[in-house]
Amino acid sequence: MTIQWFPGHMAKAKRQVQEKLKLVDFVIELVDARAPESSQNPMLHQVLQEKPKMIVLMKKDLADPIQTEAWIQTYKTKDIPAIAVDVQQKQDIQQVISLAKEMGKAKLEKMIKKGIRPRPARAMIIGIPNVGKSTLINRLANKKIAKTGDRPGVTTSQQWIKVKKDFELLDTPGILWPKFEDQQVGYRLAAIGTIKDQILSLQDIAAFAITYLQQHYPAILESRFQISHNQEDMAEIFEEIGRLRGCLESGGKINYEKTADIIIRDLRSGRIGRVTLEKPA
Repeated sequence: MTIQWFPGHMAKAKRQVQEKLKLVDFVIELVDARAPESSQNPMLHQVLQEKPKMIVLMKKDLADPIQTEAWIQTYKTKDIPAIAVDVQQKQDIQQVISLAKEMGKAKLEKMIKKGIRPRPARAMIIGIPNVGKSTLINRLANKKIAKTGDRPGVTTSQQWIKVKKDFELLDTPGILWPKFEDQQVGYRLAAIGTIKDQILSLQDIAAFAITYLQQHYPAILESRFQISHNQEDMAEIFEEIGRLRGCLESGGKINYEKTADIIIRDLRSGRIGRVTLEKPA
């Protein structure tokens, strides 16, 4: 199965990124720390070409800290500066500002050498929907500028935002790519809430999450849902979790859809524990 779509506003946003790229010195790409590679838009990589960039791994408080550090080191081996962020932590926000200033330093020095009056560094901030871009922008600017929400695609236009006197940000809408050739990418993004729940079956997403937890986080699965890593019958697993969490219909039958919703909500909110859904190659 190939998951695909291409809403018109995303096609328009891609064109706008291409047009505005020449106005900025570097790019800040946001990814979700729970699925750093899957939440990178390969279509934007083609657009960005050789433009310098830094990667911000968002929602680090929900991700496995060991895997987050492994991803940061992986990016460093590719000469891409990377930092993990919890937007509620002021020191994390300050580290983003410091790294951005460092990224813009080369451009600033060139301007000074040419006798041009230096200006604040300019960066384009990009990321797929629901990665936390608007929340980060508001923290960086220290006021509410960008709209935020818990659904994908809240930002629909581009705008410039000043971050103190340090640098200026060009905000862009979250952009998904036309289709997921690898259905695992689709399931990872669905599990963390990046793509709309209507695109994939909730029960399929929950089954994907359970299988991954069995393989990589069996202790978390057993602690939260009392499910063993070697249980294979997914229907039985849903039955057990449904009974445990009170997802019962008349006659004592399990409501599988409600059970799936609970599993997914527990994963997305971090109530299940800190989980990363993919490891560096």
